[in-house]
Order: sequence, then structure tokens, then C-alpha cells
Amino acid sequence: MKRVTLDAYVLETLMPDLVLHDRQPSAFLVYLHLVCRSKSRQPRVRASLQEMADATGLSKSSVQGALRTLTRRRLISARRESRTAVPEYAVHRPWRR
Repeated sequence: MKRVTLDAYVLETLMPDLVLHDRQPSAFLVYLHLVCRSKSRQPRVRASLQEMADATGLSKSSVQGALRTLTRRRLISARRESRTAVPEYAVHRPWRR
């Protein structure tokens, strides 16, 4: 079983901020999913909306909204090789300065 270590900030501050303040529990789930996947050798995560929806149990539209929220909050950034390519996401941890 793979073990993931989270900063206390994620649970103590980010979760209430996204879930209660922004009313976006989906954003918290998608962020956790990307954090878990980015722990491997590759710091960037290449994932389609459908892959994230399947992994989190959310709809694709919920994942899209979550990604917009996370991008706006600068918790992730996305990059595509072309307009139709699967995006590559970088997970940011701004509290670790």
C-alpha cells in the first residue's frame, strides 16, 4: 500500500477554506488526488478529466469546476502541448516558502 504524507496545512487550513469558504469540496478532492499522483518521480501529473472523475468519484463537470478553482487559487497550473492534448498539471504548495 502506498503511503502519502500531507502537510498539516492541507487539512487544517486548505480543507476548510475550499470546502466551507469556497463551497468547493470537489476542489479539495481533486487537489488531494493530484498531490497523491505527484509524489512519484514525476512532479507533474498528466491526467484527463475522465481519469480524474473516475479516480475521485466526481462528474467531469465537477472536476472542471474544481480545476478552475484550483488554478484561480494558484494551487495548480496546467500546461498542454496542443489544444486537444491531455493536460499536464503541476501541484503547487505556496505555504512551503
